[in-house]
Amino acid sequence: MKSGLEIAQEATLLPITEVAASAGIQPGELEQFGRYKGKISLDILERLKDGPDGKLIITTAITPTKAGEGKTTTSVSLTQGLGKIGKKVMLCLREPSMGPVWGIKGGGNGGGFAQIVPMEEVNLHFNGDFHAVQAAHNLLAAALDASIYHANELRIDPTSITWPRTLDVNDRELRNTVVGLGGKAHGVPRENQFVIVAASEIMAVLALASDLSDLRARMGRIVVASTYDGKPVTAEDLKVAGAMTVIMKEALKPNLVQTLEGQPVLVHAGPFGNIAHANNSIIADRVALKLADYVVTEAGFASDLGFQKFCDIVCRIGDLKASAAVLVTTIRATKSHGGVAFNDLGTEDLGALKRGMENLSAHIEIVRAYGLPCVVSINNFPTDTAAEVALIEQLATQAGADTVVVNRAFAQGGEGAIDLANAVVEACEKPNTFDQLTPEGATLKQQIEAIATRIYGADGVDYLPQAEKDIKRMDDLGFGTLPVCMAKTHLSLSHDQLLLNRPAGFRLPVRGVVPSAGAGFVVVLCGDMQRMPGLGRTPNFMGVDIDETGKTVGLF
Repeated sequence: MKSGLEIAQEATLLPITEVAASAGIQPGELEQFGRYKGKISLDILERLKDGPDGKLIITTAITPTKAGEGKTTTSVSLTQGLGKIGKKVMLCLREPSMGPVWGIKGGGNGGGFAQIVPMEEVNLHFNGDFHAVQAAHNLLAAALDASIYHANELRIDPTSITWPRTLDVNDRELRNTVVGLGGKAHGVPRENQFVIVAASEIMAVLALASDLSDLRARMGRIVVASTYDGKPVTAEDLKVAGAMTVIMKEALKPNLVQTLEGQPVLVHAGPFGNIAHANNSIIADRVALKLADYVVTEAGFASDLGFQKFCDIVCRIGDLKASAAVLVTTIRATKSHGGVAFNDLGTEDLGALKRGMENLSAHIEIVRAYGLPCVVSINNFPTDTAAEVALIEQLATQAGADTVVVNRAFAQGGEGAIDLANAVVEACEKPNTFDQLTPEGATLKQQIEAIATRIYGADGVDYLPQAEKDIKRMDDLGFGTLPVCMAKTHLSLSHDQLLLNRPAGFRLPVRGVVPSAGAGFVVVLCGDMQRMPGLGRTPNFMGVDIDETGKTVGLF
C-alpha cells in the first residue's frame, strides 16, 4: 500500500469554493487561501443563528499505546462513511502542531485513504493560526518584562511570574532558561521557561472564545504574575490585551479543507490534551452544527482526558450537547494492554486480548458516565483474526457498548466505514442523558474528586501542601468554581504512566493548581507534566526532504 503522503499527493482535490458551496457556505463567507484552503467569516453564525443544530458525535479512544489506535483516521473515515450513505456531514478537528510532526507523533490528518487534505499544508504552517498564537503569546511575555524593566510601576514580583515564552518546536533545552543576562541595559535577570505553542493558554483561549469581543475579554483576563502584595497581574493591567487580540483576529476564523472524498472539514485551534483541554474550537463546532446534519469531532488522547474535558469544559462553556460517542480501539492496542510485546502483536492471543479488555471496558464506562450511547470502532489491521474480533465484540457489548463495528477505511476509504456510519446514525437516534460529571457551581475539590474516582478509578485524592494553598488562592481570586482541566499523563488512566491497563488501588496526588483565567478554567497538576516536549534519537524530520521536482518526500 502507498504511504499516506503518496496517497494525499496523488489525490484529486475539489476547489475549496466547491467544498464551501456544497456545505452551504455563501461566497461572501469564504476567504480563500489558495485553491484548496479557506477561512470562514464569523458572519455565517449570524445568518444561521435561527437554524436547527445537527447531531454532534465525539470520537475518543482507549489509553494510547505504541501500537496506535487511529482516532483521527476513524474520525475522518466516519465522515467519509456518512457521506457514502448520503448524510450531510462535516468534520471538526484540531490543528496539528509542528513539534509532534517533526518529533515522533507525525501529522494530524488521518491515514491511508481516510485523510484530510491538502496534507502538507494542514500539517505545516496551515493558514497561520499557530504563528498568530505564538506572536500574541510572546508579545505578552515581552510586555511583562518591559514593565518590570521600566520602573516596575505595577510592582510585579519577578519571582511570581508564571507566563513563559513559546515556540512550536520540540526543544527540551528551553524548558528552563535564564533571561535578561548581559548587564542592566538588557533586562532584569530571572529564570524563565518555554512551552510549545499547543500548550499556550492563548491556544486554549482561541479554542474557547465565542466571538471577537469574547476573545478580547479573555485576553485581558490572562494572569501572568502577582504583585508584591499578592494581587494578580493581567494582560489588561499591562495594556497589551488589545494588541494581542489584533494579532489573533484572523486566527479566530475557522479553516476549511476537505477529506479525500470531498466532505467539508473545519480545522481550528490545537490545544494539547494532557495539559489543556484537547479539542478544536467552539466556533468551528457551532458553524458545523448549523451547516450539517451530522458533525464529527475528536477529543485528544483517551476518554479520561480529551473526552472528559470535551464534556465538562467545552460543552459547558459552549453550551453544546453531544448525541453519541465513538470509542476507538485496535486488536493490537488491546493486546498491548494485555501485556503482549510490540513485536508479537501480530500473533493471535485471546488471553492477552481478554486481559487488555479491562482498559477498553474502563473507557466504555467513562463514556456511559456522561449518559451517551457508545459505538466501539475496531480499527482494522491485516493481522486481526476472526476469533479476536468476535471476542472484542462479545466483551465490549457486555461492558456496555451499544454496538461494535470493524472499520476498514484506512485501506478502503469511506466504503470501509459504511458499517460504522450506519451504527453511529442509529446511536444518534437513541435517547441519551448527556450531562456534565458535576453540577454548575461545584467547587474545585468536588470536581477533582469526581474525576479522580469516577473517571480514573482512584480510591481518593491526596492534596500536597502547595495544592491546598493554591486552591485557597483560587477561591480568593473568584476562580473557585471554574471548570477544572486535569494535567496528567496520557499513558495511563492514573497519574502514573507506569500503571498500565486498568489501574486499581491508587490515590491521585495533586501537587498544584494554577489559573488559566483567560481560558476560563483552572489547571490541576498531577505528576510531572512537561509543557515543552523533547526530540527523540531519530525524530521524524530525519526522513523528510525535497526531491528534484520540488515535491516533499518522507513526511509520514
